[in-house]
Amino acid sequence: MEAWLIHQYGGNNELALYDKVRTPTIKSPNELLIKVYAASVNPIDVKMRSGYGKKLLKLLRMQQTGLNPGSEFPLILGRDFSGVVVETGQAVKNFKPGDEIWGALGAHKQGTHAQFTVASENEISKKPENLTHIEAASIPYVALTSWAALCSVGELSEKNARRKRILVQGGSGGIGSFSIQLLKAWDAHVTATCSTDAVEFVKNLGADVVIDYKTQNARKELSRLKPYDFVLDTVGGQVADYSFDLLATWKNAKLVTIITPLLKNADTFGYVPGLAKSAFSLGSNLLKGVTGGRHYRWAIFVPNSYALSKVGHLVQRTEIRPVIEQVYPFKELSEAYANVEKGHNRGKTVVDMST
Repeated sequence: MEAWLIHQYGGNNELALYDKVRTPTIKSPNELLIKVYAASVNPIDVKMRSGYGKKLLKLLRMQQTGLNPGSEFPLILGRDFSGVVVETGQAVKNFKPGDEIWGALGAHKQGTHAQFTVASENEISKKPENLTHIEAASIPYVALTSWAALCSVGELSEKNARRKRILVQGGSGGIGSFSIQLLKAWDAHVTATCSTDAVEFVKNLGADVVIDYKTQNARKELSRLKPYDFVLDTVGGQVADYSFDLLATWKNAKLVTIITPLLKNADTFGYVPGLAKSAFSLGSNLLKGVTGGRHYRWAIFVPNSYALSKVGHLVQRTEIRPVIEQVYPFKELSEAYANVEKGHNRGKTVVDMST
């Protein structure tokens, strides 16, 4: 098959297209071989190309495969995709060859920037029928990261989100733009922050209040509004720090951030010291809310077939729509990486595997 590989971590020049890469094979009964029709390029892919998370991810790969250190190369990047099932393992019950599916792979696996990939049954679900493969490939990674933050960690659901006051810090990015749509589908009141050129974009996603941090003092403007039941932080740093003070003081108000130091600390300090440092950092944040009944939590992407299925139903009802900035041919994947690396994208960057 054709696939984009890196043989060492670094810049965009490390990406190279090869046309005689061995097609992956099913190794576990719950796995499926999938022909990839479209895949997206996420900021996490760009960071992983440069080596982000390499120490902890290498450890996970070794535990999964028993491979020796340094054997992650050649490495195929890419997390989410849309495609068609080619072959299934013996334990797979819900899918058959020919099924159109979408999904997102765990970060320790060989990725989706190739003509074929192998996924576990818990990483995929049926593709919404009203989406093309290109549209479908733009959703799974941001959907599952958002779901982890809002639902798995944040404990929001379609049953309890109604009329809750929720702040999305960084509403124009992939996670922010998906989260706004999901929360509005659940009838929450959503405030979002973004830069000037994204204000109309974020309003069109359904945000009730939009704060332009380029022309307004976001902290002051937000502090003048009623406190929030929930804050989703996709920015980190000082934004996360002051956002905690915007939470209501009644029981179970939460701030959930997707900007965590876990992988960075492991890269910088090693497995054990890095995990210890991360645990200390999280513990310090947790203590902030002890007296006020507020909670500070971290969230990371986790494959989740149930969540994908729930999101698929919302897509079928057009309550969530794909947000795509640009589509690149497969042979121009390195240009897609360069586009994402620039930052400030208004929607997803998708790769069409058929061109």
